Amino acid sequence: MLKLDRVHTYYGNSHILQGLSFEVPTGTCVALLGRNGAGKTTTIHSIAGLTPPRQGTIAYRDKPISGLPPHHIARLGIGLVPQGKRIFPSLTIRENLTVSARDSDDTEAGRKRWDLEAVYDLFPILKEREHNRGTQLSGGQQQMLAIGRALMTNPRFLLMDEPSEGLAPVIIEQVGEIIDRLKKTGLSILLVEQNLYLACSVADEVLVMNKGQVVWQGSPQELLANQDIQHQYLGV
Repeated sequence: MLKLDRVHTYYGNSHILQGLSFEVPTGTCVALLGRNGAGKTTTIHSIAGLTPPRQGTIAYRDKPISGLPPHHIARLGIGLVPQGKRIFPSLTIRENLTVSARDSDDTEAGRKRWDLEAVYDLFPILKEREHNRGTQLSGGQQQMLAIGRALMTNPRFLLMDEPSEGLAPVIIEQVGEIIDRLKKTGLSILLVEQNLYLACSVADEVLVMNKGQVVWQGSPQELLANQDIQHQYLGV
């Protein structure tokens, strides 16, 4: 579904991603873990076209997308749940969702279609509060809205950047349940997280980043059993 091959991304003269390579197979959730500054969000931005790589290739469904503008990449079927939620505070829940609504060009049989009804079914609290503005929502409700807004673009692939950030433990558990439900609809997911236990509870495969490179790769069970990797690269 998604493949990064020796990707190098810079912010000015700062070399952030240093030959990053990995794949996300179709229908799986791959979690990308690492300390602050490891390059996780830059990876998301490189894929989404917000910070295009200077070298290397990013391919989506076997087609190169490196260098394409963000709106073009989004139309190819890549949805983004950004770090910090980034909802529109002056718009209502309903307006936040409908402003991003887009019908999919993909007619694959059995594929989940996302509209207001489907998003409200996933997040009933958003239906209850659909006329509330973004400033009137709790942190957990804002995160649900950010996920729902991305789903309204009808993506095949979902980029999720720190969805548990700043949330209470009970809400983090709900986020994990939501990711599990999305996987069951057939979505492929790249999950950037600092919460080790959330990532390991939902991911099929885990990648650990350090200094812009993948330094460890394996199953969630293998990472949970590897105390050395946790201490060295995650600070657990």
